[in-house]
Amino acid sequence: MLGKLRILIVDDHALVRSGLAGLLERLQDFEVVGEASDGHQALQLARELHPDIVLMDVSMPGFNGLDAAERIHTEAPTSRVVILSMHCTEEFVAQALKSGALGYLLKDAAPSELETALRTVAQGQVYLSPSISRQVVESFLHGGPAGLDLLTHRQREVLQLLAEGRSTRDSAALLNLSTKTIETHRAQLMERLDIHDVAGLVRYAIKHGLIAN
Repeated sequence: MLGKLRILIVDDHALVRSGLAGLLERLQDFEVVGEASDGHQALQLARELHPDIVLMDVSMPGFNGLDAAERIHTEAPTSRVVILSMHCTEEFVAQALKSGALGYLLKDAAPSELETALRTVAQGQVYLSPSISRQVVESFLHGGPAGLDLLTHRQREVLQLLAEGRSTRDSAALLNLSTKTIETHRAQLMERLDIHDVAGLVRYAIKHGLIAN
């Protein structure tokens, strides 16, 4: 790609965004064009700014990185997504790739690995942190649905909002749905996950990284 690689940084922690921006600005051929604190902002800025790469955390309030990656892949297809996460489990990697991300980088990676990941993804290739084992990738390619894969995009959105303590009315307003529809999604979530109380849904959402512990 010609010129500087234009990067959008997405993380709900201002200090993390600042640190990443400072690091990238010191590297040759990188330009930070924007910052976002959640998935909704990320999607909006990806549409407006058309960054080459969206470097995005997974666990963010309101709209998590996996669902945002899926929307960006569809609505801002020229922007390539790199997930930056502390989670290295099979499920997170699989869900990120299925959401359209081309890169998955662990937060304990060295700065040199970050640069390698961004340059690799900018060329249209997939980058996974070396510490993510081949078994994880093979399981993604050949395994069946598990964890978050059991849920639809809308069900994940509803689960996250419920786990964050949002009321049915608030969730309906945020997703532009009726309260009856939210209640239906909640009942379907409980049936599909075999979890029959809100506390159980909160624990599930924490376990699978939709909200922070």
